[in-house]
Amino acid sequence: MSGTDPAATELSTAVDTVLVVDDEKNIRRTLGMVLSGEGYQVLEATCAEDALEMVSNPEQPVELVILDLKLPGMDGIEALARMRADEGTRDMPVIVISGHATVEDAVTAIKLGASDFFEKPLNRERILVSVRNSIRTARLTRTVAQMRGELEARFEMIGTSAPMQKLFGQIDKVAPTKASVLVTGESGTGKELVCRAIHRLSPRHEAPFVKVNCAAIPRELIESELFGHEKGSFTGAQTRKRGFFEQAHGGTLLLDEIADMDVAAQAKVLRAVQSGEVNRVGSERIIHVDVRVLAATNRDLSKAVADGSFREDLYFRLDVFPIRTPALRERPEDIALMADAFVRNFCEENGLRPKGIAPEVYAALAQRKWPGNVRELKNVVERAAILSGDTITIADLPEDPHVSPFDDDAETDATAAPERTSTLPRLASPDSEDRLTLKAFREAAERSYIVETLRHLDWNISRTAIALGVERTNLHKKIRAYGIKRGD
Repeated sequence: MSGTDPAATELSTAVDTVLVVDDEKNIRRTLGMVLSGEGYQVLEATCAEDALEMVSNPEQPVELVILDLKLPGMDGIEALARMRADEGTRDMPVIVISGHATVEDAVTAIKLGASDFFEKPLNRERILVSVRNSIRTARLTRTVAQMRGELEARFEMIGTSAPMQKLFGQIDKVAPTKASVLVTGESGTGKELVCRAIHRLSPRHEAPFVKVNCAAIPRELIESELFGHEKGSFTGAQTRKRGFFEQAHGGTLLLDEIADMDVAAQAKVLRAVQSGEVNRVGSERIIHVDVRVLAATNRDLSKAVADGSFREDLYFRLDVFPIRTPALRERPEDIALMADAFVRNFCEENGLRPKGIAPEVYAALAQRKWPGNVRELKNVVERAAILSGDTITIADLPEDPHVSPFDDDAETDATAAPERTSTLPRLASPDSEDRLTLKAFREAAERSYIVETLRHLDWNISRTAIALGVERTNLHKKIRAYGIKRGD
């Protein structure tokens, strides 16, 4: 073969291993010389039994097999079938060659997943092109599968609590159907994850999943974005554009923040959902689309219907199967599982060594209210992972901004409380009028100890609560009752 192209040179640097399986010595020697000259490492086998053993050897990974159909003992068709039945070699590219094969043999080999088929005598150029393309395709397939797995892991929902088990059950029931689903819940509870899970478990999982944030699209552009437009239909329409409904054809369309959609656009969405028909802006031609519509919102759509900001007919069309995502405070038993998963994913994505979480951290996380729900938990855990060493400790957790005793409300309470000294009270003589009662002395001592512990731990409420052996809520009550302020 004269010269090499850049693609071949690129592959040769990877030193890919090709296994040649043929009982004819001249064929093995010729293929070995051709492939070695292109930078491949070549292994040889004279029978299918040896070949199956070699492709299963993890110490010598094989990228591609060139397999003769007519072999002593087990023939090439049976060897190929066994490779496809083995999980370790199921996706390995195999090029089949033969000098006496029938059309039926060729068809059978292709059905079993052979990458290519060649009759002897072999053409060097065609073999090299096929080897190069087969290896590249297999590598791309593995990369796509890996990326898909990582993407699915990123959108995985975690939880063993009763609310989550109920949610999983609802997803399993509605996913195989064509029903529209309205997902409601507080911000950060995973409404988009629910919609993605419904799509992934539906018969449409191979088709597109298109998400539209209705709140992020300006009112004057919402129709163009949803249904597309023709060139010149309005100022700025330089080319024809397919809308989100067209892009989601055959798959699933998520209308996120549906409550923020303009009322004028709601009528056209209703028509599209009911009839599967859309019109691009500037065109009278009807386009038929096959789309399953899911909607999500953190607002009460029934109230929006009552105040006239949302169409009642569209509401009932979308609310065929309602699903509510539970708030994080409703399932505190899932917090530890999610924290572990967030730390593990964060370390993997950033090339960090795996990190553990101290037991007291789980307790501290469970005590928080989490108005930001799962999104807030992920933020807190990832921030702690950045600050921590091999193990995340209480000291690595950021202060809870929602219940800090030093916010405006706490200052108001502190102002109303009497000012007290942070030092232990001085004992007076038994007959002194200034002598404290036992209760007053105990309160003063407790206040002083709390202040000193707070100061020692840099006013970190979580760490102080653990150090004092009390619940965070109890510590907050005492801080307010004693009028403790930062700087005492």
